[in-house]
Amino acid sequence: MSYYGWAPYVSVAERRKKAEKAATKAKKSGASLSPIEPYRGAIAKTFWGKAWCDNLETYSDYANRMPRGRTYVRNGSVIHLAITEGQVQAQVMGSSLYQVTVKVTQVPLTQWQAIGKDCSGSIDSLVELLQGKLSSSVMQRICTPRIGLFPAPKEISFSCSCPDSASMCKHIAAVLYGVGARLDQAPELLFGLRRVDAKELVMQAGGGLPKSKKSPAAGKVLDESMLADVFGIEMDEALVAPQKASPNKRKLSVKKIATKGSKNQWHPP
Repeated sequence: MSYYGWAPYVSVAERRKKAEKAATKAKKSGASLSPIEPYRGAIAKTFWGKAWCDNLETYSDYANRMPRGRTYVRNGSVIHLAITEGQVQAQVMGSSLYQVTVKVTQVPLTQWQAIGKDCSGSIDSLVELLQGKLSSSVMQRICTPRIGLFPAPKEISFSCSCPDSASMCKHIAAVLYGVGARLDQAPELLFGLRRVDAKELVMQAGGGLPKSKKSPAAGKVLDESMLADVFGIEMDEALVAPQKASPNKRKLSVKKIATKGSKNQWHPP
């Protein structure tokens, strides 16, 4: 039957049923799928996930395709989404199961260096730095439109196996929104997508921390066992072994000294 080049309409319930079958088939063949589970409400809840979705909606060239993408990602049509270095591989259930690939260029070096400079010294605490974490202020800088890590339209290319001739179909839009949902759970994936190392920001931020010239007050120094508990590290025994007394150090002795003029003097037995 001809649909004048358009695929037949498939209800949400039917797509879910097809998606379940596809997932079962993939599992039997040994494939591992990472779906975006169906849900209601906002696609992303964290500020970085929301910022990704907001950035997508500034792509005016694709404005008419984005609403359908939101619907698809919410109803569980994205049955697999994997973010790797420089690209996203996904499977979306429509009238059939479609393969979607999104490629993102590496962030320009000058832009990455500017991010590092702005983030220098902005780690909220030394403990956070030692744990290798990025503060909310760093993440806000990273999520700033045009100068952060979010790609511009010209830095993204994509393809879908569906018959839609549009440059961005609803399946691709669903995958792009799915990235925002995935960043909610794992914001560090954004660094891999733009081919940069988050550890560089941690090191630069740590380098900007002010160095105290005063010695710590008595009672405020953590002993080695406390450090091990807080940071999950094992202290080197050579560093914490008690020092032996110097052989040249004079030994102290206690003597009973008689009072001058006293008749009662102590004598060793």
